[in-house]
Amino acid sequence: MIDYYKHQLKNGLRIIVHPDKSTPMVAVNVLYDVGARDEHPDRTGFAHLFEHLMFGGTKKIPSYDAPVQHVGGENNAWTSNDFTNYYVAVPAANIETAFWLEADRMTELDFSEKSLDVQRKVVIEEFKQRYLNQPYGDIPLLIRDLAYKIHPYRWPTIGKDISHIENATLDDVKTFFFKHYAPNNAVLSVAGNVEPDDVFRLAEKWFGPVPPREVPERNLPEEPPQTESRYREVKRNVPAPFIQMVFHNGRRTDPDFYANDLLSDILSNGPSARLFQSLIKEKRLFSDVNAYIGGDRDPGLFTVTGRLMPGVKMDTAEQSIRKELEKLAGEGPTDYELQKVKNKVISNLVFGEIHYLNKAVNLAQFELMGMADEINLEPERYKAVTKTEIKELAGKIFNPDNCSTLYYLTENTLD
Repeated sequence: MIDYYKHQLKNGLRIIVHPDKSTPMVAVNVLYDVGARDEHPDRTGFAHLFEHLMFGGTKKIPSYDAPVQHVGGENNAWTSNDFTNYYVAVPAANIETAFWLEADRMTELDFSEKSLDVQRKVVIEEFKQRYLNQPYGDIPLLIRDLAYKIHPYRWPTIGKDISHIENATLDDVKTFFFKHYAPNNAVLSVAGNVEPDDVFRLAEKWFGPVPPREVPERNLPEEPPQTESRYREVKRNVPAPFIQMVFHNGRRTDPDFYANDLLSDILSNGPSARLFQSLIKEKRLFSDVNAYIGGDRDPGLFTVTGRLMPGVKMDTAEQSIRKELEKLAGEGPTDYELQKVKNKVISNLVFGEIHYLNKAVNLAQFELMGMADEINLEPERYKAVTKTEIKELAGKIFNPDNCSTLYYLTENTLD
């Protein structure tokens, strides 16, 4: 059970606090309602670029990391297609340092050609290392572009083309910052050894003076239903062929999210799951298989992947996966399978509540999605999923016309 207290400042900043007296620490988490889906198609990768720029210093505080380290804290950030999240964990006695730092960089960064050039080079190098020069690294670029035609989920958070970051100007990044980095476009969550009233007082002191901004209304194009199978085949210098199949499914906020999550676990959560037992242990077609969902705020993807064993043909690999998906859609899970994955998920939820930082991050996301009141209902939602729901959902999702498939072949694969 996560107890929490909420407050909102006049500038629109939402605050949610969870007191946890079991730790001497506190996590201060700022979640901005901006991600890769908010980028212009010709200027992608900006949300991720800002994750780096936000650590580049401000006019008042040239180094973000130094004050955090000075008070014995740590910090980090991550970007998704939906959010950009920043956190700093410090001893509770030093919480005001975190408020001072976060409010300062929410106000304005030290926008300079030098700072932009430094972070631009960092992001370009990351793009090359993780997506262009790493085995299987460009799969997110290929599969998203295949599965989505108009929705901005068609590019990953790094961006769809390295040139978009290479050509980013100072005016571009300033415009992006003042559109999205605003108190009225953020949630401040605090979890740890604190009193809610003290947090609200500090929030008023440090974040209250930050002016609200004109955040543009989000009006994203809706991805039309997929009505035919899509395929893409590439050859790369990789050790083994790889297949990735993605099916359109729902939002994180949809009622069937919990069934969706359990469906993916039935297929691939652990060595007793269906895909492992059938395709790895029994048939020896793959060295590894996976199934997972993204939990996106807009309709996302149900993903199935597999790395082929030597000598296995791609068509054989694909058909073996499809047979397992069709079997689940036709028969549904067993009582044992469903109960097993429910136990795992609920156990993970309970253990996840132990750490104060996890609670801060989760509270921020639930509040931003308008679901804070439901955060304690998650275990019951999973418990309520039935075999019939799983069966019907599998039949709906695993329609071949709803599938985009990437054949990722080795360079020596025969045509």
